[in-house]
Amino acid sequence: MDAFLEVVSLIWETLLSFSQTFRIQDIIDILIIGFLIYRILNFMQKTSASSVIKGVIVILLVAWAATVFEMKVLSFLLQQVLQMGIVVLIVLFQPELRRLFEQVGTSRVGFFFRKRIDYEKVENVIKSVVQAVETMSKKPYTGAIIVFERLVGLNDYAVTGTRVDAQISSELIQNVFYHNSPMHDGAVLLREGRLLAAACMLPLSNNINLSRDLGMRHRAAAGISERSDAVAIIVSEQTGGISVAIDGMLKRNLTGETLELLLKNELMNTQNLKKSRKKQDKEKKQKEDAKNKPSDKEKKKK
Repeated sequence: MDAFLEVVSLIWETLLSFSQTFRIQDIIDILIIGFLIYRILNFMQKTSASSVIKGVIVILLVAWAATVFEMKVLSFLLQQVLQMGIVVLIVLFQPELRRLFEQVGTSRVGFFFRKRIDYEKVENVIKSVVQAVETMSKKPYTGAIIVFERLVGLNDYAVTGTRVDAQISSELIQNVFYHNSPMHDGAVLLREGRLLAAACMLPLSNNINLSRDLGMRHRAAAGISERSDAVAIIVSEQTGGISVAIDGMLKRNLTGETLELLLKNELMNTQNLKKSRKKQDKEKKQKEDAKNKPSDKEKKKK
């Protein structure tokens, strides 16, 4: 029993001494570092860079083993490689690092730089796009790529096409992708409720895990979603299938109803949308109650 009490006393004294030197800033520091490591690993796992990271880990383990077992030649060679490792990693992960910084800018950290969403306008645009996509997915099939720009600008890709800058409608989108149209080959970029440009060239995805039966439209849509936060809709010219590319991931064989729900979820902050609608309904009800409420003159007459 005495031995147990001594152990408990020793643990308590250790915790007390640790608590005296440990600060709240240290806890915040550890939490931030842990969160950053988690987000980086989670981000890399979704890209082809995960295999490169595994290779780097293997090299580090081999270098550690070579040092422990005193393999002088191997240890020297690996040390030379590791000295240039940071530069090599920056070159290898250049697309991923750029995407990571873009995500930081488009996350809640960049909240104060965001514009207010006109929910009614976005909803009308979504309905027009879904209507056009449903029509083009029926025989005779019409191939199409429709890209919604979000917070990351797509000017670099807009200049590769023809600037349109027109109000979005279902008929306009269908006319752009009509087989004999001069602008049907390429992607359409949508910005802030307007059709910015048509016949735009998009970067192809580098993801080797994409299905081989996918054509250039799907790979281009996946590519633009990897390099930005854009949402890209694809209509297959061969099958009429509707797909959506978000963050490099493809969601295929969607119905018009599912597409509309997905676009609303991605392009509109659904939580804020509900609050906005509740506020509008409340104001509308108050106005109706005020109209129906009898005035003081009417009360006196009664």
